[in-house]
Amino acid sequence: MKTTIPQVFTEAVRRDPAAPLLTWYDDATGDRTELSGTTLDNWVAKTANLLVDGVGLGHGDAVALLLPPHWQTAALLLGVSAAGLAADLGGDPQPVEALFTTPDRVEAAAGWRTLDRYATGLLPLAMPLRTPPAGYIDYVAEVRNHGDHFRGEPVAPADRALAGPVELSHHDVIAEAAGRAAELGITAGARVLIDTAGYPDPADWLLAPLVAGASIVLCANLDTAKTAARASTEKVSVILA
Repeated sequence: MKTTIPQVFTEAVRRDPAAPLLTWYDDATGDRTELSGTTLDNWVAKTANLLVDGVGLGHGDAVALLLPPHWQTAALLLGVSAAGLAADLGGDPQPVEALFTTPDRVEAAAGWRTLDRYATGLLPLAMPLRTPPAGYIDYVAEVRNHGDHFRGEPVAPADRALAGPVELSHHDVIAEAAGRAAELGITAGARVLIDTAGYPDPADWLLAPLVAGASIVLCANLDTAKTAARASTEKVSVILA
């Protein structure tokens, strides 16, 4: 059994690198982005290289991800894990080595102590921001400058995966995700449509499907009138909405 987040993700990509692994919909903007395992792996590697080579972070450092469910959030969380870092997913402000957020959350992020701040607009086609918030670097523009493959220090099951008030090891995160997959009825080979409003926790919308060996159709601002047709088009077998 895989016992770290990077192991789980590597296995998910290896099963069928060309198949859709995460498909993103935002019914408020009309955005649809489909990422194969290979494409998502490329974003994850670039993110890990940004964190290690660009920011200069080391094994065990903490990175705040003050972001809503989104495919870029998935790339960041998986990239943080690949680099051997610990993700802080929010709550009370903590000292961290780097922080990623959106322009509309900059005020809430002000209390977090860090020198390295990145913003993303989570825009269609992974477009960069016209003007990043003051004191922030545009994640999308910056990450493209980094390598497509990451070769870092191996991550161990006992290493810290989540930072913050409740810290969890990779082993514990994977065990929790496996338990959630069982509770939610996600099984190997499933294609899972997930409403972000009902399942905002990455343990549900990202890690549980990956641990189970499923692929993801992640929907923000879900128009319920479109659910049945979308489930048919995307060959969905499990709906969490």
